[in-house]
Amino acid sequence: MTALELSSAVAVVGTGTMGQGIAQVALVAGHPVRLYDAAPGRAKDAADAIGARLDRLVEKGRLTAEDRAAAAARLRPAESLAELAGCGLVVEAVLEQLDVKQRLFQDLEDVVAEDCLLATNTSSLSVTAIAGALRAPGRFVGLHFFNPAPLLPLVEVVSGFATDERAATRAYETAKAWGKTPVRCADTPGFIVNRVARPFYAEALRLYEERVADPATIDAVLRECGGFKMGPFELTDLIGQDVNEAVTRSVWESFFQDPKFTPSLAQRRLVESRRLGRKSGRGWYAYGDDAPRAEPHTAGPERAPESVTVHGDLFAADGLLGLMREAGIRVGHGKDTPSYPGSIELPRGARLELADGMSPDAAAEPTIHFDLALDYRAATRIALAPSSRVGEPALKEAIGLFQALGKKVSVIGPAPGMIVARTVWMLVDFALDAVGREVAGAEDVDTAMRLGVNYPLGPVEWGRRLTAYRVAEALDLLHGEYPTGRYAPSQALRRQAVREEYS
Repeated sequence: MTALELSSAVAVVGTGTMGQGIAQVALVAGHPVRLYDAAPGRAKDAADAIGARLDRLVEKGRLTAEDRAAAAARLRPAESLAELAGCGLVVEAVLEQLDVKQRLFQDLEDVVAEDCLLATNTSSLSVTAIAGALRAPGRFVGLHFFNPAPLLPLVEVVSGFATDERAATRAYETAKAWGKTPVRCADTPGFIVNRVARPFYAEALRLYEERVADPATIDAVLRECGGFKMGPFELTDLIGQDVNEAVTRSVWESFFQDPKFTPSLAQRRLVESRRLGRKSGRGWYAYGDDAPRAEPHTAGPERAPESVTVHGDLFAADGLLGLMREAGIRVGHGKDTPSYPGSIELPRGARLELADGMSPDAAAEPTIHFDLALDYRAATRIALAPSSRVGEPALKEAIGLFQALGKKVSVIGPAPGMIVARTVWMLVDFALDAVGREVAGAEDVDTAMRLGVNYPLGPVEWGRRLTAYRVAEALDLLHGEYPTGRYAPSQALRRQAVREEYS
């Protein structure tokens, strides 16, 4: 099945920001486009707004004046659904209410031809449930664009329980022909991105609720150590706390209140107080010209130790060895049998260990955990979590060591798994669970997370680098610290860990 022919008209029902964006994408791709909105005058206003955006593309040199004129000639507002009769594809972007969408598509079935593809842009409702009201649900798919649709490349092509393979393939090929990067997935709460991304927000909120660190510090560590473009607190302020919390709650309820998806009471209180983020002037942070900038906790300068002793295998943190030598720090190696997790022994006897899922207080000797980094050489900040047995002189040695490597240091509470590590472990687990349940293929999951939420690395690939065995081991330890089921490794992760162990 090939993409929709350019001669076929595309209708967009619902002319808000998302509807206008989808219409612009189809229009620039070369299709005739029909706009319909139940509110009188809205379709014409939307057509004018799209025309203005095309003008700006001409001004920026991204569209020729001739192409702009041709596109404008193909764009037409419709006053009734009956005017959509000849369209080959209808995309809906109306209110996120199941009954509203079902009635719309029932009405469309009486208007369009039998071979017309019907699509919903829903982000929170079940594609299967919307299609359940139709006489011919096989031609119904989800086409979930990301906002702003003309700029963001990702489109989730969602097959409902009754969607025909031919319809899903045609929707996929059409999105691809429009210059988008489509990924295919089954109808599941949150689809790919909103399902797999939940831990990115949830773990930060849990750490905040436990007073491990403040929002600015958590954001800074995830950006500057984990490689994420934005931290979860600044990102939810941008999205809107009400929007992000509603998605989290919807996914949680759709999964029958599975503890892995439990919403945050702290975020609920933020929404109740109408501190919704940038759009309200205040969320986790304050906004406005006079608003003070929230700064992460950063330790003051300390002297680096002249030498350290490395015991065992530092695994994902092996890159620190070269950095320490380059900084002029002598690196010795202990005579004990190589083991994991390895450690860096400081002159005063405290040991630095990569976060492993347990609290540093669980260790018999004075221990300081350091966080996982996407790339220890590129990282500009590191988080340290000292156990209660670590004295101030030993902590200063650890701070000075990482400062000598060119890192800012944030000292946080003794949280099991710290910040980056437990966030990444959970992302890996959620991603492999989605793959294991055949929600989507591994490549599509990684593509969706890189393009949909701008992750520095796809979580499946991150899991390969860390190994499923060690991710599962770390989550088992976290599950021991928090025996609620939230951190219990998925069966897909456990199976992958066994395959790695015996391969």
